Amino acid sequence: MSYTNFTIETDADGIALVTWNMPDKSMNVFTAEVMKELDAIVDQTVADEAVKGVVFTSGKSTFSGGADLSMIKGMFTFQQEQKKLDPENAAQKLFDLTGKMTGLFRKLETSGKPWVSAINGTCMGGAFELSLACHGRVAANSKSVKIALPEVKVGIFPGAGGTQRVPRLTNAQDALQMMTTGSSLTPQRAKAMGLIHEIAEPAELINAAKAMIKNGLKPVQPWDEKGYKVPGGGIWTPAAAQLWPAASAILRRETAGNYPGGLAILKCVYEGLQVPFDTGLKIEQRYFTEILQTTEAFSMIRSLFISMQELGKGARRPAGIPKSELKQIGVVGAGFMGASIAYVAAAAGIEVTLIDRDMEAAEKGKAHSEGLVKDSIGKGRLTHDEATALLARITPSADYNDLKDVKLVVEAVFEDRQVKKDVIEKVEAVLAEDAIFASNTSTLPITGLAKNSKRPAQFIGIHFFSPVEKMMLTEVILGKETGEKALATALDFVAAIKKTPIVVNDTRGFYVNRCVFRYIHEAYDMLIEGVPAAMIENVAKMAGMPVGPLSLNDEVAVDLSQKILKASIADLGEASVDPRHMALINTLVDDLDRRGRKNGKGFYEYPAKPAKKFLWPGLKDLYPSKPAENFDVLTIKQRFLVTIALEAARTMEEGIVTDPREADVGSILGFGFAPYTGGTLSYIDGMGVKAFVALCEKLAESYGEHFRPTPLLKDMAAKGETFYGRFDPYGKREAA
Repeated sequence: MSYTNFTIETDADGIALVTWNMPDKSMNVFTAEVMKELDAIVDQTVADEAVKGVVFTSGKSTFSGGADLSMIKGMFTFQQEQKKLDPENAAQKLFDLTGKMTGLFRKLETSGKPWVSAINGTCMGGAFELSLACHGRVAANSKSVKIALPEVKVGIFPGAGGTQRVPRLTNAQDALQMMTTGSSLTPQRAKAMGLIHEIAEPAELINAAKAMIKNGLKPVQPWDEKGYKVPGGGIWTPAAAQLWPAASAILRRETAGNYPGGLAILKCVYEGLQVPFDTGLKIEQRYFTEILQTTEAFSMIRSLFISMQELGKGARRPAGIPKSELKQIGVVGAGFMGASIAYVAAAAGIEVTLIDRDMEAAEKGKAHSEGLVKDSIGKGRLTHDEATALLARITPSADYNDLKDVKLVVEAVFEDRQVKKDVIEKVEAVLAEDAIFASNTSTLPITGLAKNSKRPAQFIGIHFFSPVEKMMLTEVILGKETGEKALATALDFVAAIKKTPIVVNDTRGFYVNRCVFRYIHEAYDMLIEGVPAAMIENVAKMAGMPVGPLSLNDEVAVDLSQKILKASIADLGEASVDPRHMALINTLVDDLDRRGRKNGKGFYEYPAKPAKKFLWPGLKDLYPSKPAENFDVLTIKQRFLVTIALEAARTMEEGIVTDPREADVGSILGFGFAPYTGGTLSYIDGMGVKAFVALCEKLAESYGEHFRPTPLLKDMAAKGETFYGRFDPYGKREAA
């Protein structure tokens, strides 16, 4: 029997090697077709008396990333359709659908023949749940092997047996940590936890897997054998009495109860370990069905799984323009940002000419990469040979003529119009006619900078976020005259360095910074009102933000806030800035020299390590705090999320952002907007635009006109629309 996605070869010892190798896919993923074929393979190997056991592996450099986009989308589409067609039985039908993978994996492990999973590369989600259903697991001794159940990061949890098999193989504490964080395991860590049996050199992986079968591997899972005991003794032990209250408290501390998927993991494990395995699977299936129906799961999967993949694969790239093969680029400005951009480009295999005013400055920029490389070697992320090759791809220079052959130049000099003007003119004097010029700027509009260019159609903005090597987002900014070739080239470059791009039209602060400073300015308002600084910071994190707004302001620099406020006044007039905000920042910067983390004092104090930062006590003298009980925690959370989401809605209304996927993904990757909401616009859609408008009006009455809903929002509320319906990124109107 032949299959589209699998091949089967049975050797002289009766061991069938099943190789998963999907055509036209860079990585194996679960689809309806894959599931159907795998089901047939189980039946075939059981029926074939010549087959004594099965080794399951991948024909690609990775093992599998789990479920395919179409499969995930299909679950939500099915759910929405059933709610319309048969609301009374919709939940039962979803329950039956979610049990298909669970049932297939259970069929495999009770087939009566031993299966061994030979893990040769990344093994995530459902692929690792499949491996857990196998009776033996061997992983290659390679740093490319990453094992994880990361579903919680996209709003769900391991729902194909993961919550039942992992805690039956390892202790409950490690099992909970792995699944509630979604963290990756090395083969060594996975073996130490008891999740895999052996580690083999890559060339010997299949032989090692076959040897397990030859050596008498039982075709029975531990939990299916009589007398099986859960590692650590199960739920009713003194150790468990200490673990479970702590686990619940830690989850609450880390998530503030915002992620239903995380709590469901605890429930599945706690309840599942008290019952037989098949009953545990039903418990897991029940909770998985429940979580799939939450707004959080829908929004997170859409933004953090589906939209991120679509944007990363070039959803906004203009059609019909050949892909740019960027083998060499230029970076002008070897300061912190320019040096970091050079590093990520070199890490992606691109040759980089790093230009600065003199060789000393250019060499200093390369030294920054040397520091990053040294750190990566220390953490085992790079070998010495890889590090040497990476650094060899960065060539420092003070001669602009060295840019004459590159197809893309990224300018990353000081945020000053005159400095950038000088660089643009020097670069364009030598740049090839068809090359693209990209400016890395966080504050200066691209259209204005392009006025210094002789070819504005080939001028574009690429805004990187610091630290460049860690931040996954880039804003690609279109000036009024930017052409499609420039956009395509910029997106090709961003894809090459493995970042996620959002495309925005030109405006002050672009998209991310406009939203970020609404968050920070709301904190200024709260300080002035007398909300205790600690309450501001803690409630912001309870709302789902990764750091409090005062801490964030210290990171971006308090004097940068001052510069931005002054620039707004200069360009837009006094009315564009709240004078109380200006007074607060002027006091901190001009009177007290509190500029943020960079000079060791801002809203926080930064003592020498290992001591931790703490809120500056002097804030209470500048703005006396009122008792915390005077303020409502829910209202503070709403103020933070609503003011940011309102700004995102304004950018859509102004045509700055045109695709709701980019607003959502940009808000999460750019500044960590409460990921459980799915992003700024999903936050609005999730509660309903009508409810959001009502909340805005309520907040405006008490906290200022900046909370007033925009005309667009009022119109959408009246029509019952959503952002994903009105601004449908897929080109056809449909309810989100």
